[in-house]
Amino acid sequence: MSQSITLLCDKPTIQKMKNTYETYQIKTPPYAVFSSKLPGVTVTAYNSGKVLFQGVQAENESAKWGKENPTPKKQSSTQKKEADLPKDFQNWAVLGSDEVGNGSYLGPVVVCATYVTKENMPLLKELGVKDSKMLTDPMIRKIAKDLVHVVPYKQLIVTPKKYNEIQPNYNVNRMKVALHNQAIHLLLEELKPVKPQGILIDQFTTEKSYRSYLTREPNPVTENLYFKTKGEQYHLSVAAASIICRATFLDELDKASKELGFTVPSGAGTKSDQAAAKILKKGGLSLLENYAKLHFANTEKAKKIAFR
Repeated sequence: MSQSITLLCDKPTIQKMKNTYETYQIKTPPYAVFSSKLPGVTVTAYNSGKVLFQGVQAENESAKWGKENPTPKKQSSTQKKEADLPKDFQNWAVLGSDEVGNGSYLGPVVVCATYVTKENMPLLKELGVKDSKMLTDPMIRKIAKDLVHVVPYKQLIVTPKKYNEIQPNYNVNRMKVALHNQAIHLLLEELKPVKPQGILIDQFTTEKSYRSYLTREPNPVTENLYFKTKGEQYHLSVAAASIICRATFLDELDKASKELGFTVPSGAGTKSDQAAAKILKKGGLSLLENYAKLHFANTEKAKKIAFR
C-alpha cells in the first residue's frame, strides 16, 4: 500500500541524502533541493527542511533517516496534559526500551529494555549514563561493560539473516513493536513480583499504531505504557537501554569485520555500498544476506559497483 511520510531534517542530513540518492535523481520540483525515484519510493527534499517519502517503501526508506514528524494538531488543554509524562516521572522506577541498527544497512537490529529505580540513578549518573548521541563509541562501550552488571536488562539481537527472513511479512514499525514488546515482556517476567511504576518506549510511531500492532503479538504488554521521542532525555532507563544496544551493535559490526577481513561500517551511505560490493564479489547474494538488510536500496547500488 502506498504511503506518504514526512521527516524534518537539517541541511547536512539533506545533503547526505542528496549524495546517497544521486544515481536515482529526477527533475527537481519548485522549492525543492532534490528529488529521487528509487524502487518503491520517491524521495523529495524541500528548502524548508521537510523531506517527503512517497510509495510502498516509504516507511522502510524513511526509517533509515529518522522518525516521522507528526503533523501538529490543535489540542485541547486536556489532550495536551494527557500527552505529557506524569509529574516527577524522571524519578520513577521505570522500565525503558530503545533500539539500534534499524537504519543501518549492514549489521543487526538490537533492542534492549532496562529497569532503573530511583535508588540506582546516582550510580548510573556516576558511570556516565546519558543520551548516547552525546557519547563517543569508546565511551559507550566502556559504560555498557559496567552497566550490564548494575541494571536488570533484556536484549534481543535480530541478525541480518533473520531480519531478511521476517522482513517480507513485517514492515519496519511492526517489527520494532514486536521486538520492543518481547524485550519488555521478558524483563517484566524476570522482575516479578516487582512491578515498574511505568514503561517508557523511545517513540518511533504513534501510540495508536503501536497498540494496533500489539494486538498481533502473543504476549502484549499494554498497561502503564508511555511514549516519548528522544526518550533517553526523559528517563535514565531509556538512556541505559540505548547505550547497551549501541555497544552490542558495535560489537556485532566488529565480529562481522573479523569474519570478512575488512571493516563493516554502520549507516546506509557510500561506505556501506562499497563494503556490500566486496561481500558480493566474495560470495554473492547468499553471503550478503548474512550481513545486510537486503530490501534497502543499497543492495542494488552494491550490485552495480560489484558487477560493473
